[in-house]
Amino acid sequence: MLSAKRREVCSLVLFALCACTSSAPEATHETLGLESASFARGGVIPEKYTCHGSNTSPALSWAAPPAQTASLALVVIDRDSPLQLVFGPFVHWIVYNLPARTRQLPESTPKAAALPEGTLQGRNSAGESAYHGPCPPGNASHRYVFALYALDVNLNLPPGVTLKRLEAAMRGHVLAEGRTSAHYR
Repeated sequence: MLSAKRREVCSLVLFALCACTSSAPEATHETLGLESASFARGGVIPEKYTCHGSNTSPALSWAAPPAQTASLALVVIDRDSPLQLVFGPFVHWIVYNLPARTRQLPESTPKAAALPEGTLQGRNSAGESAYHGPCPPGNASHRYVFALYALDVNLNLPPGVTLKRLEAAMRGHVLAEGRTSAHYR
């Protein structure tokens, strides 16, 4: 029989493990096409877009979201970070309150918390409100997931929010989602 203290610790560990497995606030019914001309779908991320290159954000484009869309949000995470079970996913980029009419983010998005037309950037795991390119430790290949969310609201959030805060604000407002991924060694 486990002591009360051990049960409490086990429950906290189990809760932390379960909480760190999701990077999407909810399942969605519609799908958005999301792609990058900077690298092939499921392909290799060129060095230019990594910490070993110029750390330039890649170009992204997507299909028209549902008619009820008020804004879009983009999240880029490393699905193979060895620390994700403890600290959650390594976040490389958060962009939110993109106008619904937007169909692309150009290469070299400025490294600024506030962008034109009310678009904001959240804080990545490196502590910056900007794109932070892949930089996996050692020679291991990591997968990077780019997820775009069509939302039925503009998020009432300041610049520089964390993934956890963004996900909480998006909960119940996701109309559609698009994903693409690529890897880098």
